[in-house]
Amino acid sequence: MKEMPPPGRSAVTPAPDRPDRSATADTSRRSDIDGFMVMDVMNAAAAREQAGHHIIHMEVGQPGTPAPETARNALRNAIDTDNLGYTLALGSDSLRRRIARHYRDSYDVEVDPARIIVTSGSSGAFILAFTALFDAGARIALPSPGYPCYRHILTTLDLVPELIETSANGRWMPTSRDIEEADLRSRLAGILVASPANPTGTMLEPTRLSELVETSRRLGLWFISDEIYHGLTYEVPAATALAYSQDAIVINSFSKYFSMTGWRVGWMVVPERCIRVFERLAQNLFICAPSASQAAALGAFDGGAELEANKRTYAVNRDLLLRELPKAGFDKIVPADGAFYLYCDISDFGLDSPELCRRILDDAGVAITPGVDFDPVRGGRYVRFSYARATPDIVEAARRLIAWRQTFAPAPPAAR
Repeated sequence: MKEMPPPGRSAVTPAPDRPDRSATADTSRRSDIDGFMVMDVMNAAAAREQAGHHIIHMEVGQPGTPAPETARNALRNAIDTDNLGYTLALGSDSLRRRIARHYRDSYDVEVDPARIIVTSGSSGAFILAFTALFDAGARIALPSPGYPCYRHILTTLDLVPELIETSANGRWMPTSRDIEEADLRSRLAGILVASPANPTGTMLEPTRLSELVETSRRLGLWFISDEIYHGLTYEVPAATALAYSQDAIVINSFSKYFSMTGWRVGWMVVPERCIRVFERLAQNLFICAPSASQAAALGAFDGGAELEANKRTYAVNRDLLLRELPKAGFDKIVPADGAFYLYCDISDFGLDSPELCRRILDDAGVAITPGVDFDPVRGGRYVRFSYARATPDIVEAARRLIAWRQTFAPAPPAAR
């Protein structure tokens, strides 16, 4: 009779020629990506606060306001009346129908609710889109400067970010010629564009957006439109890529305009032929977006008065910074069309952006983000200010920066 192993012992014996690698096994090559630097700045700012310093946070791109009261009331009601279990992988039917109505009301664009996928924030949408659309090794064009997590997620999925350098003269937005030239160089599979954009706050005018969509169609590229800052524009509303193509992949979120960053709920619109592909991936990767957050998101659509008041605060903050930052030496700014960011050239300071941001945090108690987070090539010459806080905070930040500039000694020429 075969002897059984004692309790807690496996009956499987390791092969004698296989060494124990538990202490030497390395992590995957895919995981070797840069950190999200704004989170590192947040950590440094938090350490200063714990040491007793008062810090004004202009580093992180999140509203300083909570979710609208209508969203919080919707959650309270759901807690009392719903078990908040799994929803369908594509999201609750009621929320998907409400998002479809949003496209009709805001853009005069009809979207079948079946094409809408509710996701775990826009981050979940990017993971789904990149996985569904591209095979390993595919090259995806990204305007630079841009949101750093685009390229980090792509790299993690064994995809290749193809950075397209934009310029202040072009309002930090790509042109159709940029895409054509990048495709000739690298044989692209897709392009991702954000409008309004992070970190610049600039926006594609409808004509250029239409041209980019058409160029992508002609070249056989997937067009992914990050519209997370829609609703936060200060002169003219943003256009959706769905107005120009039903094949565009559109990604949005409740994080920014709806002031629900930590709730982790967003959505995407996909072509009808791709619905089942995305559904299978969503089922396996996420099961569904948090049901509690979906309930709150449905209520958020009724919070328009509160949300528009938030936007008016951002507009005041934007105008204030455009007036006051030049007094602190930040006088090379392309005014933002939307979002809640200003991207400033700091060449005249004689320091690279990580060091300048460190000095400002230590000396002035204002946390801002280095441009190298958004542009690994030229970002040492830029910093980003986020103005999504209460106006008194922005007033005080401007006062501190102006006072700091009066004591700042620029580096000598040899150190530049």
